[in-house]
Amino acid sequence: MFKKKIEINHHLFYETSHSPSLVDIVGPEQLGDVVDFCFIENPYYPDEDLLKKLQEKLPVVIKSYPSSNPILAQKDLSAVVHVKPEFLILGNGATELITIIQGLLVEDMGIPVPTFSEYIEKLQNMEKVKLFQLPEDKQYRLDLAAYADWLEAEKLSSALIINPGNPTGQFISREDLIAFLERMKKLKLVLLDESFIDFAGEEIPSLMPFVEEFKNLVIVRSMSKHCGVPGLRLGYCCTANSHYLSKIRAALPVWNINTLAEYFLTQLKETDTVYHQARKRVIADVRELYDNLCKLEGYEVYPSQSNFILIKIKHNLTAYELQMRLLQEFGVYVRDCSNKVGLDNKHIRVASKGRDKDQLLVYALRELVNAMV
Repeated sequence: MFKKKIEINHHLFYETSHSPSLVDIVGPEQLGDVVDFCFIENPYYPDEDLLKKLQEKLPVVIKSYPSSNPILAQKDLSAVVHVKPEFLILGNGATELITIIQGLLVEDMGIPVPTFSEYIEKLQNMEKVKLFQLPEDKQYRLDLAAYADWLEAEKLSSALIINPGNPTGQFISREDLIAFLERMKKLKLVLLDESFIDFAGEEIPSLMPFVEEFKNLVIVRSMSKHCGVPGLRLGYCCTANSHYLSKIRAALPVWNINTLAEYFLTQLKETDTVYHQARKRVIADVRELYDNLCKLEGYEVYPSQSNFILIKIKHNLTAYELQMRLLQEFGVYVRDCSNKVGLDNKHIRVASKGRDKDQLLVYALRELVNAMV
C-alpha cells in the first residue's frame, strides 16, 4: 500500500469548474508521488524521438514569431486528417474555437447532459440553453431519435453532440450520426465534438469525410487529448460551410498558434505511423482497464470507447471523499464529476495511464472497498 500521505491544497477544488492541475494541488515536491488519472491523455505520443526534436527546436522557435499565414499549418494538419485544408481552422486549444462558435454562431442550443462544462459556460445567453438529460438507467447513452424529437419540440436551431461522450465515454456509430444529420438538415448548426474519436476503434469513425454533405455541421477536436500535447494548446474545427469558416477566422487573433505548436504540426505526417500505433495501444489498455474495473465490488463501470472510463460509486463514499482518500492514501488522482451538470455526487472519471500505472488504480479502488467491509 502507498505509505506517504499526500498534502493537498484543498481550496483549489472550489475555484474552478475544471479539475485543478496536479502540480497546483500537491506542489512540485510531491508530484512524483502521485499518478494523475484525472488528466485525459495519450501516454505514448509524442514518442521520445519527437520529444527530442521539440526540445532541440525550442531555442529557435521561442525567438521567432508564428506564421501569419494559417494555411501552412492547415496543410500540415490536413495531411494526416485527410480533409481539404481550407475546411480546417486551428485554434489555441479547442476551447478557443468553442468560445468563438458559441458566441458567433449559436442563437440557441440543445445540450445533452452530462457534458464537457465549456459548452454550457461559454454560451452567452443561458436563457437560450435547453438541457437534454441523458438517462442514468441507460448509462447516460444518447438516443439520437429521442434527441431529434426533443429538439423539434423545443424549436431549437442548434444542437451539440460529443462523440464519444465526455464524461461518459459512450460512442455513437457513424451510421446513426449520419441518419441524425439527414433528419436535422433544417437546423442552423450541429456542433459535433470528436475530441476522443481516435480511441473509438481501430479505424477512426470520424465524420470529417462527410462535412461537404452537411453544411450545418461543424466538427471540433482537441489535440490535447488524442495527441497528448495539452501544453501546446492545439485544437481545430472542420466544416465545409464557407460562411461559418469566414466568421470563425475573422474572430481569431493573428498568431493564435505559437511557434512550438506550429513546429509540432509540421511533424505530424512524418510521425503518423507512430501516432496510430500509440492510439491503438491506448485502446488496448483501456479495454484491459475496463475488464479489471468490472471485477471490483462496490462500483458500476460504464462502457467506454474513449481513453477514459466513467464509474459510479456504489458504496458509502461520495465522489469527493473517494477522490481525496485515493489522493492522500494511494497517490492516485481521479476526476470527481460532482460538478458536472446531469450527474450526482457518486461519479468519478478515470483515464488510462498505461497498463502498469492502471494496476495501481484498480488496487487502490479495491483496497478502499475492502477497508469499509
